[in-house]
Amino acid sequence: MHVQRILDTVTEYSSEEFPSIVGMKSAALASLDSNNFLKNHGVGEREARIASSLVAKRNFHLGHGLGRSGDLTEVQPKAAGSSVLYQLTNDLARDVLRTMGVPDVKACFVAPLATGMSLTLIFLCLRQQQPKARYIIWSRIDQKSCFKSITTAGFEPIIVEPILNGDELVTDTGKIEAIMKQMNPELIACVMTTTSCFAPRACDDVETVAVFCKIYRVAHVINNAYGVQSTKCMHVIQQASKKGRVDAFVQSTDKNFMVPVGGTIIAGFDKSFVNKISQCYPGRASSSPIVDLFITLLSLGSKEYKTLARERKHLFQLLKEGLAIIASRFGQRVLDTPGNSISIGISLPPVKDPKLLTQLGSQLFLRCVSGTRVVSNLEIKVINGHEFRSWGAHHSNYPTGYLTAAATIGMTAVDVEQFLKRLTKVMESWSTKTIPMVLPSLTNGHDGFTHGLLTSDHLVDQESSVI
Repeated sequence: MHVQRILDTVTEYSSEEFPSIVGMKSAALASLDSNNFLKNHGVGEREARIASSLVAKRNFHLGHGLGRSGDLTEVQPKAAGSSVLYQLTNDLARDVLRTMGVPDVKACFVAPLATGMSLTLIFLCLRQQQPKARYIIWSRIDQKSCFKSITTAGFEPIIVEPILNGDELVTDTGKIEAIMKQMNPELIACVMTTTSCFAPRACDDVETVAVFCKIYRVAHVINNAYGVQSTKCMHVIQQASKKGRVDAFVQSTDKNFMVPVGGTIIAGFDKSFVNKISQCYPGRASSSPIVDLFITLLSLGSKEYKTLARERKHLFQLLKEGLAIIASRFGQRVLDTPGNSISIGISLPPVKDPKLLTQLGSQLFLRCVSGTRVVSNLEIKVINGHEFRSWGAHHSNYPTGYLTAAATIGMTAVDVEQFLKRLTKVMESWSTKTIPMVLPSLTNGHDGFTHGLLTSDHLVDQESSVI
């Protein structure tokens, strides 16, 4: 069954007919798997028998999974339908990456792994190519999965803190190059950079890093976790591949395509290297994340996805304008981070105890606002023996605490409106329990922090996003 033939037949139907048609196509592909043959009598140790009819229906009777032992993308003879569905999904994924700003991507595959484990899989593949390598140069981003992906693969991280430029944290490209100059390239598995991230951190300068990686013959892996929805993030990856070296870039399916957690798209500009990564996956894999993405991409189509991406960009501006009004009302301000096109931060008053900010995060959560992050800059976290000061801030000495919110794909104008209303109410409640204090100006070049509010109450620590 030819891939293009399936795509052509699906697009003949109207949007109202789409859900049932996509389901029919999935069922048709499932009928090509041997476990669904009417006269099949399996005598092997793995015959895709499913005890629960509900589970079978939920998975479209696709029980064999993907790949064969030792190669994730290899065709299974007794799972022809699953294999075709997987190839279709990989082709659709590559198409959306090209559509969103990386036209030169040569190959990709959907891995049934979240972002952290997908990065680990890439690092293990690099270990096979460079058995002497011991280190990964990592531009610091305070997300545990990114850091653990390095140590889980058995490498030692060389942590490069970003530089504070006004409010914004930018890549210390000078230090990264200095490390490359000093070290034997055989000892460096790769440099890992990040595009999409929480403010006030900016997208890494992946273009400059890519140039250094090409000069010093060091691999370059980009964590593009939720960057597909941002044409800015995708553009810098495309430019980096033209100017220098990019071995692989990884994006989450749930963050970019509104499917359940559990999948990533691993992509690159060298088809042979992408194939080697897929061959490093041990054993077969679950088809569930792939089926979810297959159905979603067919249901949305490229036009609808681009429309959602444009809407996200518009809502980012609305969110930023609304946060600026709220921040000003309470003596704070929006952090100036032009290098971040997804996340926005507003300053918070300095406190001595991070629990003093817990009230803000917990009250938002209790009012059905999810996704905000409140960073105190006072937490010290130790991960796998490495100490991080001001964990959550991406920097050891960021000058102020802050709250972040993000404009991501699928967000609506109602989401923005209700969040801003609820944040205003929470801030009003919070300010009535605080004592105005005159505070010294900070040293980041701004004089907007000449006053603030410190809470006088120590509240019980509730579930919140304070870090």
